[in-house]
Amino acid sequence: MTQVDVPHGLPMDRDAGPFDPPRAITRLRAARPVSPLVFPDGHEGWLVTGYEEVRQMMADTRFSSRLDLDIVHVPYETGMPAPTEPSPQMPGMFIAMDPPDHGRLRRKLTGAFTVKRMKQLEEHIADIVERQLDHLARLTPPVDLVQEFALPVPSLVICELLGVPYADRGTFQANSAQFMLREQTLEEKMGAYIAVNTYLTELVTSKRAEPGDDILSDLARHEELTVEELTGAAFLLLLAGHETTANMLSLGTFALLEHPSQAAELRADAELLPGAVEELLRYLSVADIFFRYATEDLELGGETITKGSTVVVSLLAANRDPRRFENPDTLDIHRNARGLLSFGHGVHQCLGQQLARIEMRAGFEGLLRRFPTLALAVPAEEVKLRTDMNIYGVHELPVTWTEPAA
Repeated sequence: MTQVDVPHGLPMDRDAGPFDPPRAITRLRAARPVSPLVFPDGHEGWLVTGYEEVRQMMADTRFSSRLDLDIVHVPYETGMPAPTEPSPQMPGMFIAMDPPDHGRLRRKLTGAFTVKRMKQLEEHIADIVERQLDHLARLTPPVDLVQEFALPVPSLVICELLGVPYADRGTFQANSAQFMLREQTLEEKMGAYIAVNTYLTELVTSKRAEPGDDILSDLARHEELTVEELTGAAFLLLLAGHETTANMLSLGTFALLEHPSQAAELRADAELLPGAVEELLRYLSVADIFFRYATEDLELGGETITKGSTVVVSLLAANRDPRRFENPDTLDIHRNARGLLSFGHGVHQCLGQQLARIEMRAGFEGLLRRFPTLALAVPAEEVKLRTDMNIYGVHELPVTWTEPAA
């Protein structure tokens, strides 16, 4: 095994390019896929970057997702004081739960996200995309693709699915963006959380009183769920439902514009889109960093992870592992990217992954078809990257075109 220095803090500088893992992470994966990591607060934890090791770890529920088991050690500076005690368990936030509590809540939602139901939504999502492209075509370029397309599309979809009034999107988008900031004060983070939580508490209370035809109403009909649990689940669905897809649409468009021959192939043959979406999901992995906590001494990748250790996972590094994918740092829309880890693995695998795929297929197909001359309006190096956020992407994507298609 090659000897490498133990990193102090998670390497986060995107020094290999806007789409690639930090060089230090790539070196660590090659040398030691399960590597010691010293956290800013002095905690000695681990960083897992290898594909097989990440898969194994995420399938093993002895690596806990709960935040209330031990002090939360964060691998980068946050601007907040280091906690001195475990975080309280947030009701309904099943992403931070272990079985059996996790399964009890998640099972209530699986019916809402079946492949069949998502297929039924496909036409409706295509209509939403088309209307947003009509709006885009009426604008005078250059325009910011994030604000005018990539963010509105998933926001409209998740608002309709959850029964959240679209008119309220400005409030929840601003607060969820604040909540996702890495470096901020505790007051700022809690202020954003309380604002979204208060709004959603009122919303789920009204759904319980007068249910509609939406997912939150379906959940509210389960009388055994408390208002707090409903609110926590709604918070998670709202945040996950627009943040990740919006960033995949904008960063994915950036990647395609930087690979014009592949964009041209997709424009010429829409049947390549499903495979291209899988490859973009693998190549970009916008939801990259996740945490687990060892509940006992565990072996992983030839290393002993001691009980109480915080383990950081990089899905981007795992999806770029040459032991799993040939030429992994190359975007190749013809690749079979099956087995990608972008939606996680194990019991916490993303519930809304089929919905995200449908939105991306419709979004990329529509953009390429309606805007055949779409191009960046600034040099690629001037695009503002979301290196300060928990979900990676771009803050803005200024684009231009000569003439939109009819």
